[in-house]
Amino acid sequence: MSDNLHSALIEAINDEYKARATYRAVINKFGEIRPFINIVEAEGHHIQALLPLFAKYNIAIPNDDWDSLIETPLSIIDACHLGVADEIDNTEMYDRLLDSTIDYPDVQEVLKKLQKASKENHLPAFQRCVENGGAKRGSGKRKSGKGEGREQRFK
Repeated sequence: MSDNLHSALIEAINDEYKARATYRAVINKFGEIRPFINIVEAEGHHIQALLPLFAKYNIAIPNDDWDSLIETPLSIIDACHLGVADEIDNTEMYDRLLDSTIDYPDVQEVLKKLQKASKENHLPAFQRCVENGGAKRGSGKRKSGKGEGREQRFK
C-alpha cells in the first residue's frame, strides 16, 4: 500500500465527515429543510462506501469529531452558498485523489462514483437552493426526477 492511497482515503472520509456534520448543523439550526435533509443522508452513504476500502487496505478509520468543529452558517441562504462551495471543493478534491490513486482500480471506482454524486446531484441541488433564495421545508424525498432526491447507491 502506498502513502498516496493512505492519504487519499483519509482525506476523502474526512471530507465526507465534514460535509455530513455541516449539513447536520444546518438541519439542527433551521429544521428539516431540503436539500440538506436529503444530502446529509447521502453523505452517510458516501462514508459507508469508503469503509470497505479502509478494511481491505488495513487503514485505521479516523474518528469523526467534525460535529464539534463546524460553524453553522448564519442564514439558510448562507448555508446554500456554503453547500455550493463545499460541493465544488469536493469535486476538485476527488480529481486530485483520483490522480494519486491510479494504481488502485477499486479505489478509483468508488471515488469516481462519489465525485459523480457530488457533481451531478449535490451541487445542482445547492445551486437551486441559492437560485430559490433558500432551502425548502420538507421531510420527504422527491419521488422522481433528477437532483437531490434521486435514489441511487452513491447519492
